[in-house]
Amino acid sequence: VQLQASGGGSVQTGGSLRLSCVASGLRFSDIAVGWFRQAPGKERGFVAAISRTGGVTFFADSVKGRFSISRDDAKNTATLRMRSLQPEDTAVYYCAGLRSGSYFQSDDYNYWGQGTQVTVSS
Repeated sequence: VQLQASGGGSVQTGGSLRLSCVASGLRFSDIAVGWFRQAPGKERGFVAAISRTGGVTFFADSVKGRFSISRDDAKNTATLRMRSLQPEDTAVYYCAGLRSGSYFQSDDYNYWGQGTQVTVSS
């Protein structure tokens, strides 16, 4: 099983980025997908998640209204769209696959991508 995150980069405050997470080696519809981020010197924290069916989504309070999450099971891909980016959004972003458990707890996730860097400059 492999999850590959991509789409990170450097933007200015107020900019937008779209992160993609492509899964292989499993039936994509069997997992929920979450995004977490880790800034330098901080713990990895929950950003967003989407259920296996795509019918339910969750967001950290800090990104509500700015980030959206979607999935395309035909392409084994989950997408995190980020807009109105702020310097505090700077972090390495990880996608992860969840078979069961809490969407918000990183320890419950079964599979992890390698991370993609997002840098927002003021």
